[in-house]
Amino acid sequence: MNAIKRREIFARLRAANPHPATELEYRTPFELLVAVVLSAQATDKGVNLATRRLFPVASTPEAIYALGEAGLAEFIRTIGLYKSKARHLIAACRMLIELHGSQVPADRAALEALPGVGRKTANVILNTAFGQPTMAVDTHIFRVANRTGLAPGKTVLEVEKKLVKTIPDEFRIDAHHWLILHGRYVCRARKPKCPECIIADLCEYKNKTLPAAGPSLGKHHAAH
Repeated sequence: MNAIKRREIFARLRAANPHPATELEYRTPFELLVAVVLSAQATDKGVNLATRRLFPVASTPEAIYALGEAGLAEFIRTIGLYKSKARHLIAACRMLIELHGSQVPADRAALEALPGVGRKTANVILNTAFGQPTMAVDTHIFRVANRTGLAPGKTVLEVEKKLVKTIPDEFRIDAHHWLILHGRYVCRARKPKCPECIIADLCEYKNKTLPAAGPSLGKHHAAH
C-alpha cells in the first residue's frame, strides 16, 4: 500500500471520529492499568461492569493491595481468568508501591516488569494515559492491518513495527483507537461490513462483502 492511500485512510478515520477514546472506563493511569490487565480475553463491556463495582471501593495501588487476592477476586469474578488476574494485580500493586511511589511509570521497561503487563498492555498505557505514539496490536488491529493491506505481517510485533514506521506522524497518537474501533464495529472477523465502510475503496481486501439484497419482486409485480 502506498503512502498516499495510507494517509487518506487515516484522514477519513479522523474526519469520522476526531477524538477517539478507549471504551474502557477509567479516570487515572492506575485505573487504566487495572482495566487493561482485566481486559485480556474479556470484553471492554464486561471489564467496565466489574470496575464500576471495584473503583468506588478501591482505585489506588494501596487500596487494591489491601483487598488481597481473595478480596479483589470477589469484585472481578465475572471476568475470565479472574483468579490469575487478581494475583497479577496484587503483585503489580505491591511493585508500584515499593518501586514507583504508587505511580504508574511512563516507561516501557518498567511497565513490562509489572506482573500481568505484556508489550500490548504497556503500549495501551503509554499511548492512552501518557500520549506516546505507540501501537498496541490486538486481534482487531492485527486483522485490519493484514486485511486492508495497511501493514501486513505474520506476527503481532511485525504488524506493530510496520504501523509505527508507516503511519504519518499527525495520526500516530490516535491510530490505535481508530483501528481497534474499525475492527470491532466495521471490519469484523466473520462478516465485515464492507458496504458501510468509509475506506472500502482504499482497502486491498479481495473478498469484500456485498450489500444485502433488497426485497425481491414477487411474481405478482413481475406480471405487471
